Amino acid sequence: MRTILLSVLWIMISSILFAQKNDYTQYVNPFIGTGGHGHTFPGATLPYGMVQLSPDTRVDGSWDGCSGYHYSDDFIYGFSHTHLNGTGVSDYGDIMLMPTLNQNGFNQTDYGSKFSHKNEKATAGYYQVLLDKYNINVRLTTTTRVGLHEYTFNKAGDANIILDLNHRDKLVEGEVKIVDAKTVYVYRNSEEWAKNQKIFAKIEFNVPLKLTSSKDGNITSKTFKGNEIALAFGKKVKKGEKILVKVTLSTTGYNGTDVNSKELTTFDFTKTKAAAEKAWNKELSKIEVKSSDKNKLTIFYTAMYHTMMQPNISQDLNGNYRGMDDQIHLANNFDYYSVFSLWDTFRAAHPLYTLIEKRRTIDFINTFIKHYEQGGRLPVWELASNETDCMIGYHSVSVIADAMVKGFKGFDYEKAYEAAKHSAMLDHLGLKAYKQNGFISIDDEHESVSKTLEYAYDDWCIAQMALILNKQDDYNYFIERAQYWKNLFNHETKFIQPKKNGGWLKPFDPREVNNNYTEANGWQYTFFAPQDINGMIDIYGGKDGFEAKLDELFNAPSETTGREQVDVTGLIGQYAQGNEPSHHVAFLYNYIDKPEKTKELVHKILDEHYKNSPDGLIGNEDCGQMSAWYVLASMGIYSVTPGSGMWTTVEPYFDEITINLEDGTKRVITKNNYKDNQFLGFEFLKDREIKPISESEKIVTVPVLVAEDRSFQNKMNVEVKSSEPNAKIYVSVNGKKAEIYKKPISIKETTIISSFIEVNGKKSKTISGTFTKKPNDYTIQLNSTYTPQYHAGGPQGLLDGIIGDSNWKKGDWQGYYDQNFEAIVDMKKAKSVSSVVMNFLQDSRSWIVLPTKLEVYISKDSQNFKLVGMLEKQVDAFDNNVFSDQWKVQFKAEKARYIKVKATNYGAFPKGHLAEPFQGKSYIFVDEIMIK
Repeated sequence: MRTILLSVLWIMISSILFAQKNDYTQYVNPFIGTGGHGHTFPGATLPYGMVQLSPDTRVDGSWDGCSGYHYSDDFIYGFSHTHLNGTGVSDYGDIMLMPTLNQNGFNQTDYGSKFSHKNEKATAGYYQVLLDKYNINVRLTTTTRVGLHEYTFNKAGDANIILDLNHRDKLVEGEVKIVDAKTVYVYRNSEEWAKNQKIFAKIEFNVPLKLTSSKDGNITSKTFKGNEIALAFGKKVKKGEKILVKVTLSTTGYNGTDVNSKELTTFDFTKTKAAAEKAWNKELSKIEVKSSDKNKLTIFYTAMYHTMMQPNISQDLNGNYRGMDDQIHLANNFDYYSVFSLWDTFRAAHPLYTLIEKRRTIDFINTFIKHYEQGGRLPVWELASNETDCMIGYHSVSVIADAMVKGFKGFDYEKAYEAAKHSAMLDHLGLKAYKQNGFISIDDEHESVSKTLEYAYDDWCIAQMALILNKQDDYNYFIERAQYWKNLFNHETKFIQPKKNGGWLKPFDPREVNNNYTEANGWQYTFFAPQDINGMIDIYGGKDGFEAKLDELFNAPSETTGREQVDVTGLIGQYAQGNEPSHHVAFLYNYIDKPEKTKELVHKILDEHYKNSPDGLIGNEDCGQMSAWYVLASMGIYSVTPGSGMWTTVEPYFDEITINLEDGTKRVITKNNYKDNQFLGFEFLKDREIKPISESEKIVTVPVLVAEDRSFQNKMNVEVKSSEPNAKIYVSVNGKKAEIYKKPISIKETTIISSFIEVNGKKSKTISGTFTKKPNDYTIQLNSTYTPQYHAGGPQGLLDGIIGDSNWKKGDWQGYYDQNFEAIVDMKKAKSVSSVVMNFLQDSRSWIVLPTKLEVYISKDSQNFKLVGMLEKQVDAFDNNVFSDQWKVQFKAEKARYIKVKATNYGAFPKGHLAEPFQGKSYIFVDEIMIK
């Protein structure tokens, strides 16, 4: 008997130990990243699920409210079914429900409730909270497409469940159809960041509920339509009574919700929660790490969890989905997904997916191909079958190339290549200038440096695809474009810098965050040529020079200048772990035989910038990228160049890591074997060497035009310089035949100078600059102070005869923040004056609005000014169109030498404006001052 009891006891103990060993959900802390600037949410979701059922503590779209939840809050407005994980822009929050007791009305502040974190709990696939106002305990869990709510009423009274369609983003069109006391259909078309977001829901109650009130006062109708819809469904409840609600989502229609509702046919909360945990455990077990430090395990498995919260399945159980053309399609032999934050995720998340989500990677690529077929190009930042055009590049090609190089099958290589090439050959977003000139200038497009560099990397990826498909001519073309980053490298300063008018932009401060870069500065983007690391090493004169530059980056003072950019966080010197452009840089020491420096930095980042706490992420999660970096780096691998198929290695953070691959095999990483993992998971790559850029393929970089300014008074000299040894420089003046450059060009009139270089018979691209003779000899005294990054060339930029277009980010406008604009123009001698014309700009989403008033004064002595004209306008701060507006003040002709202009700032933004939660004040943006 004793033997039997011992055996039973051992079995029980073993089962507990085994369960703990294999229960990776116990290490998931969904609250990591919900504080600070992580922008994650704690609610219930399944791996890559359509439903993200979570509380909303923010409804204003503020920076730290992007996910709908922030840990510093103590008030819940309701529980909605779609959320974004760690993005920098607010959207989603669809189909919001809120249980109440003895509460009437549809004011969110009134029906919302206080809560306490001590009564809140979140685990993988589960969320629970006590609503203090009503003493209602809310539990949430989910399947892939169906959210399940359980409300326990701890007091008796009149229970109402509020359905408010006017929640978070703007409701364009809504509909609620009441089928019976247990079933309601909902349609919501909303817009914020993405337009035309269509979602359908089927709401099912486990007990009959009646319509108790509506926002329009109608409680007899069965159908409600419009853009102001809120309803309450209720019943009397006893103390301890529960109401359960199922909410099934679909993007295709009410029929889609009927199909998807078959995914959860009961209201069994315990069973559904257990199934959710099982689903998460299956996914999390794809990587097993060993550590005695529970915090490290929690950080790792929560990071894994965050990488699996998106992309999101966006098709019904029968394969129907809403495509980029807003039509319903059937997915054949693949699953259709949504939410692709590719500028972020191509760097680490998608390489990680090739290791543990091979099938889904193939699905992602098939989704990309459908985006191309239905929307005309590959996705950039897709959301709800809409292209937001947020961020830059066409990084879908990185994901595709990486999969092709790694030998993935299951998608049409030729069609994928067609889509990649098409996207790269468009003429928008600076691509026309990039193709023509070999780089993008400030004159062509904002964020010109970042776009040049990231297009060059993407073009290298297309070149790899061309090699695989034996398209040699295309390979030659794209491998040339892959080197265009070199055309922005300044050999004198040793930085990659912006160009303007054929020369370098001055002044240049590598610490300055401005519109020439994407969420970064010159320091952070100078190292972005992952496709040509050997070229970077060469341009610094070899490994020692490159090492010195990397050392300078990591040891520089951490202060940035220019625009306040909340994304640039986690600074080590000028390296920023909190934003993506830096993510590969610590690994570059590996390429110059200094792996010990890579290890020191990577482990420092792992130790200091990832914590088991709400503020445990140093920057935005960005749809899994921040966490994917942690997962890969802690395993001892990183994909510096996605599309190469290879990993660079570093000593792992854990003693032992086991990767369970989809083919049933395992790979074990230890501190003894990590250096062997360059081809981890893709051993066939050992037989395929990535073709390096050969000497014969190297481009000749473009020349640089050097002048005092792009405008001049009487005459000016323009020099032409080249960093190429043995270069022949050719110049053309005003379209004449190009001749060999011998000396600086002296100009006296507005002149166009073009130039190219020839080295050993190979030519560079041709660059050009326009040097404008000023229309007058006026000078200007500014009585206001412009924001340094919006200088437009300094004070004389307002009198140079160069008029900027509505894309103010190209740098032709002067910006004045929270102040009136005032300036005095000296015409040098008295003249008869009858009008003054000035250009102003509005881009309300960027806090730039027109002034409310323009006053013009004249004077003969610069001391005594007389008001001669004034123009006032009603300004609409909610007008989100971007436009320039010419203001003309006309008056009776009078003689004067000095003209004073004063534009009155709009002031603080009104309630409800995007800037209002930040106590935002407005900018005045000014261009040319023209006096007649």
